[in-house]
Amino acid sequence: VGPIGDAGWTRRHDEGRKELEEAMGAKVQTTYVENVPEGDEAEAVFERLAQEGNKVIFGTSFGYGDPMLAVAARHPETVFMHATGYKTAANLGTYFGAAEEARYLSGMAAGAMTKSNVIGYVAAFPIPEVLRGIDAFTLGAQRVNPDVTVRVEWTSTWFDPVKEKTVAQSLIDGGADVMAQHQDAPSAGEAAQAAGGYWVGYNDDLSRFAPKAWLTGPVWDWGPFYIRTVEQVMDG
Repeated sequence: VGPIGDAGWTRRHDEGRKELEEAMGAKVQTTYVENVPEGDEAEAVFERLAQEGNKVIFGTSFGYGDPMLAVAARHPETVFMHATGYKTAANLGTYFGAAEEARYLSGMAAGAMTKSNVIGYVAAFPIPEVLRGIDAFTLGAQRVNPDVTVRVEWTSTWFDPVKEKTVAQSLIDGGADVMAQHQDAPSAGEAAQAAGGYWVGYNDDLSRFAPKAWLTGPVWDWGPFYIRTVEQVMDG
């Protein structure tokens, strides 16, 4: 859904793709498409990938659900896998990880470090995956600091560094001294460091972008799942 150079969600999926290629060697050839908008344009991309003969197609954003369902119906010989989704078919599965567990732990770190008892959370879209992460993070923060408040602001973006930094700054101006995020850019951390605060990231180790603010952050390793899934398809 974004560029593979986003340093976040899309990059981690691409690293998983590379792990798959390395593990499977000549038995598997992969391709990728980046910056695919959610909606009708995505359906055209999935249709093209199926027609080109790809036997397993992974879609890595929530908004790909309906497009993948439509294309899967037209290509029963192809296996489709939808990240973070909930709609399935005979040849369409869904996948995600227990991110709420790592979110809870990162919330504990944030709750322990805040002095203002206000934590800012720059959130993407109010879908189950994001809401679950916010809830788990908040419960973790409250576990170590019952007085903490988590203030959530929505950007309706997955990757928009400028908008996300603006929202982070508004939360900081409102008293937040620790920032958390769901988006794919490190903008919230850069704003936190400039303000002398702390930051909990997501998706990847983003510490290099704001090392003085960095506390911790959940990191995805999709490679083992991609390898296992492709092996299962090859085994019938």
